[in-house]
Amino acid sequence: MASAKEQMAKIVQEQPDDSSYDEILRELALARMIERGLADSYAGRTISDDEMSRRIRTWRK
Repeated sequence: MASAKEQMAKIVQEQPDDSSYDEILRELALARMIERGLADSYAGRTISDDEMSRRIRTWRK
């Protein structure tokens, strides 16, 4: 597996030359969120859609 630095460099290199600093940061953040989400899923740290819907309903009260 590639190091974090190598993964980040790959993401930056894949961006168009006219990408803004903010666009590159968004891509890096998205990649990290996906990585963390997959790790949670593999570790069984997930909830059902029904449970998520129930939680969201409690926020609206």
